[in-house]
Amino acid sequence: MRRGHNHDATVGDSTRRDFFRRGVALAGAAGALASGWMLRDGFAQSQSGSVRRADRYDDSFIFERKPFVWPGNATLAVWIVPNVEVWRYDSPGGQAVSPNDRGIVPDVVNYAWREYGLRVGLWRIADALDAAGVKATVALNSAVADTHPKAVDEMKRRGWEFMGHGITNTENLAGLPPDRERALVQTVLKTIEQATGRRPRGWLGPGLAETHNTLDILAEEGVVYCGDWNSDDQPYPMKVRMGRMLSVPYCMEVNDIPLFIRKGYTGEQYLQSVVDQFDALYADSAKQPRVLGLPLHPMIVGQPLRIRYLERALAHMKQHERVWFATGSEIVDAYRRAVS
Repeated sequence: MRRGHNHDATVGDSTRRDFFRRGVALAGAAGALASGWMLRDGFAQSQSGSVRRADRYDDSFIFERKPFVWPGNATLAVWIVPNVEVWRYDSPGGQAVSPNDRGIVPDVVNYAWREYGLRVGLWRIADALDAAGVKATVALNSAVADTHPKAVDEMKRRGWEFMGHGITNTENLAGLPPDRERALVQTVLKTIEQATGRRPRGWLGPGLAETHNTLDILAEEGVVYCGDWNSDDQPYPMKVRMGRMLSVPYCMEVNDIPLFIRKGYTGEQYLQSVVDQFDALYADSAKQPRVLGLPLHPMIVGQPLRIRYLERALAHMKQHERVWFATGSEIVDAYRRAVS
């Protein structure tokens, strides 16, 4: 009985293995057929022009455009964009310096690290910009006006520009229905206007996230430029239902979050990346004017071990003649005058 039982089990295992092999082969064949169909269909779609695109701007190659210059005969405009943000203590969401894979709340390590940016890091950046004689364009969570009103007053005293950046950085716009998204945008713009005396003209989404309706809603609410779309080295008009909207390059390639936090760059590597970005754009700008955006996060670049590299990057830029340090609104207004 024991031998017979073992023989039956062996036969059963063999049968299951054969069935599994046949199933894998059939699945592979089906997958190959499906892949071939998808490739052929994709090729057919691309040939017929039916591949879905954003359809938010006209196609334009930079070498086809009419050259112009920035104010003062500059060819490269540089705007500095500190992200001044707050996060919810009762949520695990937010940029992290230490992994929180289990979603622990409160996430004290990361929450306190992010808070360092507003308490200390932002003011190191402010001192560096003051020393270089440069004004910032702040991507501001509107809740900062409620939680840290003195910080808003201090940035305003420096003559910095404020653009909308959601309410907090714990949430973004992704998946919001139009009515809720419009209400959020209206809240952000109204709150910042009340705190600063000026309604924001620019927008940077938390996490650069948008819905299909974001640009239309922003334009209808009076926003005229957005930093979410990093598909060019120049500003360009975007298609909206009503109003006007320009994209202004924010330059994710030199964003301190991916360089320091995700790629683990040293300060020297960060500096070299910013200098390389600047040098290439400066050289290119002799043929066509360009924009360099420098995204900063106070809890990252504002740390003691990194601030000197921002200072050195600014000093390098200041050594060049055809550079115009500007705010987002100044870039937008100059662009419109130049190409109108």
